[in-house]
Amino acid sequence: MTARTNEAREPAENPLTSALAQLEAAAERLQLDEGMRDILRQAKRELTVHFPVRMDDGSIRVFTGYRVQHNEARGPVKGGLRYSPNVSLDEMRALAMWMTWKCAVVGLPYGGAKGGVTVAPRELSDGELERLTRRFASEIDILIGPAKDVPAPDVGTDERIMAWIMDTHSAHHGHSVPAVVTGKPVAIGGSLGRAGATGCGVAYATRAACERYGVPLEGASIAVQGFGKVGRVVAERLDRAGAKVVALSDSSGGIYDEAGLRDIGAIVAAKNEGASLRDAGPGKHISNEELLELPVDILVPAALEGQICDDNARSVRAKIVVEGANGPTTNEADHILAERGIQIVPDIVANAGGVIVSYFEWVQDLQSFFWEEEEIDQRLERLMARTFAAVAARQDEEGGTMREAAYTLAVERVVEATRLRGIFP
Repeated sequence: MTARTNEAREPAENPLTSALAQLEAAAERLQLDEGMRDILRQAKRELTVHFPVRMDDGSIRVFTGYRVQHNEARGPVKGGLRYSPNVSLDEMRALAMWMTWKCAVVGLPYGGAKGGVTVAPRELSDGELERLTRRFASEIDILIGPAKDVPAPDVGTDERIMAWIMDTHSAHHGHSVPAVVTGKPVAIGGSLGRAGATGCGVAYATRAACERYGVPLEGASIAVQGFGKVGRVVAERLDRAGAKVVALSDSSGGIYDEAGLRDIGAIVAAKNEGASLRDAGPGKHISNEELLELPVDILVPAALEGQICDDNARSVRAKIVVEGANGPTTNEADHILAERGIQIVPDIVANAGGVIVSYFEWVQDLQSFFWEEEEIDQRLERLMARTFAAVAARQDEEGGTMREAAYTLAVERVVEATRLRGIFP
């Protein structure tokens, strides 16, 4: 029996192992030849940089960063930049591959990319964080650009960091290039609705899943692991939709009230002010791992990869798992949940709202014409509904799980683009 901890567990499986296994399963269903499989297994480009940063005390520290571009058959690559002590090349490879499938299943004209720096951003001052960001942006500048590779925020990064990257790239090119990143402040070309887009998309996917699997959303019990940029929006949206949010957690641990946590808005406000959940909310104190095993209608893992694994999959008691994080369920756990009849809305469908609104931001920047927030939310809702319906139809046609249907559809679309473009020369 593993010890219960407040923090989300480290991934139980190398995420690249999981990503490759998912690809192989889809390739088998599509009966792809070995050459095409090998194209899809490999990242097209990988850049590793080691760069110095002057710290506030005058000392020099060398940091390691990555940018991985998995596949560009469907268009420029798109994907976040992550600042975390756990950032590694294999993690970036996996996340870039997942972004390829996510963009394809939604139908966006993008391939997948991911990048990051191995750093604990909270340990840096604002000045150190800016110098690190601008130096890293300079190192990867040879790869990024509106027609090549468009980064966005991810774990440990935000709109301020995107602003620094946009400004650094613009300085290198001698003119303002707002479309080089998404997730920027609105004042410099960012899009309305971008900050909460991933969480909004997860909420829309949850609603669609409830309709598909016969679970009324109004009154449904919800547990959300992870109370960052995604989890907060999910909790607020589902609470407003009439669901009963019974458990929330962050790195300090979780809170649980079977009757429903009172005033989700106040909990979010306190968290935004810097309080931990244990200080911000009422309810019984639980660990992150205990939250995953609560008897709820819907579980939303919105923290890190590999949270549901073979150690705890048999203890999950939710009816539906909606993956707010990337890769929160290992392959072994996926099989266990399927055998137990637990429905999973896979990450490449459930959390696609972020990249969808990033696409909207990119389009707005390119045309220098911006949309109202209501229009953006309506477009997001329509695209999430269309994506969910397409994957559900594929599942009904072929059987298997929703993840299998989503991956088959996504990989098929990338394969089609690859074959149509051919191999040069």
